[in-house]
Amino acid sequence: MEQHLVHGSADDFEPRHVSQGAFVHSKRIVTPKAGHQLHVSFMEIPPAKSAYPMHFHDGITEAYVILSGRGTVRTSEGEIAIGPGEVIVFPPGPAGAHRMTNTSEDAPLRYVDLDTTQAHDVVHYPDSGKTAHVTEAGAVAVWRDGDAVDYYDGELDAG
Repeated sequence: MEQHLVHGSADDFEPRHVSQGAFVHSKRIVTPKAGHQLHVSFMEIPPAKSAYPMHFHDGITEAYVILSGRGTVRTSEGEIAIGPGEVIVFPPGPAGAHRMTNTSEDAPLRYVDLDTTQAHDVVHYPDSGKTAHVTEAGAVAVWRDGDAVDYYDGELDAG
């Protein structure tokens, strides 16, 4: 993929809306994951909603730069209040587990989401006991952690 300079404000990028119960957000992708070392998006969460369930990545670092609004980020160590001008960085692994929620009753929470990328991402959801495999092309496979089987299970020559 040919690399090129990307420049613009949030309004220059087409929004993608997600709404599933308590999980509602608008995402404006600046640089897609495929073909880039850094995935950048403008995010907006409406009042009293969260963008995503509690999760962490095995090999990706995420950083949020808060533009406007207020919220809380639930982490593996507790909740952190966040507001304009702040940045929070989530390392790979369980220490980087997070879920951001807009705590306002009337204002959106807006932030820039910066993620390192790799061709395959493994995402864990500790609240629901699920794991997902996501490819840079967007394919997703999700399974419950309790459904795991032995490496040799079902192999004809395994004995």
